[in-house]
Amino acid sequence: MSVVTGSPGLNRSLTAYLPWTNRAGRICPPRLAAFLALLAPALLLIFDSLSGTLGPRPWEVAIHRVGWWSVVFLLASLAVTPLRRTLRWSGLIVVRRMIGVSVFLAVLLHLALYAGQQSWDLLKVGTEIAVRFYLTIGFVALLGLAALAVTSTDSMIRRLGGKRWQALHKLVYPIGLLALVHFFLQSKNDVTEPILFSGLFVWLMLYRLWRWRLGDPALKGLVLLAVGAALLTGIGESIGISLKHNVPLSVMLQSQFDLGIGIRPAWWVLGTGLAIAIAAVIRRQRAEAISRSGRQYNPRNGGRPAR
Repeated sequence: MSVVTGSPGLNRSLTAYLPWTNRAGRICPPRLAAFLALLAPALLLIFDSLSGTLGPRPWEVAIHRVGWWSVVFLLASLAVTPLRRTLRWSGLIVVRRMIGVSVFLAVLLHLALYAGQQSWDLLKVGTEIAVRFYLTIGFVALLGLAALAVTSTDSMIRRLGGKRWQALHKLVYPIGLLALVHFFLQSKNDVTEPILFSGLFVWLMLYRLWRWRLGDPALKGLVLLAVGAALLTGIGESIGISLKHNVPLSVMLQSQFDLGIGIRPAWWVLGTGLAIAIAAVIRRQRAEAISRSGRQYNPRNGGRPAR
């Protein structure tokens, strides 16, 4: 006995809307990998919530965890273009929209969990957002992300036009800045992670500035970007802590080299930038080797090297 499930064309058109398939309705490995990676934190949070391992303050833990992943997703969305161009990995473009929409959904969940912590008293939630600066800028970032998510479809791109759509979606840069300020302000004592994420954001912005003014950076440019972002991260951290705790700036600058207190964010930013530079060199050398082997093999000449 057979079951009629509809026409093949209809089935293909429906599967094309699945997040892990391409326009033809076939499974797309990069999309599938990105979908699973983006879904994993939510599944882990659900598991920890059901198993009761979120500690004595589950709402607060869940809020901070989702907020942390929101910033990670936001940085990942900003990293797609630099990685795609420096690593010559054109296939990354297919996951940018998925990551961007996931940022909005994560921040929306972040707000929903905060409302749950406040016993779903929406009047109190609105009042807190209005009077607490770090909540205000977080809500402004959410509104900006909502605008980007709504206009991320192909139909909206056609309706707005390419130039206007690109201009609108450049709002992601100030949104990223607002998200990092929100992260800083809600962090109480340890600001290591906000500083690290800010350093990575600096690298992403420096890359775009370099490309806008000078074109795609070569190896030397990628190394300079890594060093520049690391220096700005280290100096920024030193100045901030010096002002907050009234510690001499020279002492804070020296502490950047004191491994006894741990590896400071500037070194992680430097390592990340240099890792991208090394990966870019490897990818380019591999592409050149494949290109040379293709030129050497000439099927029209019996497989003999082309002259």
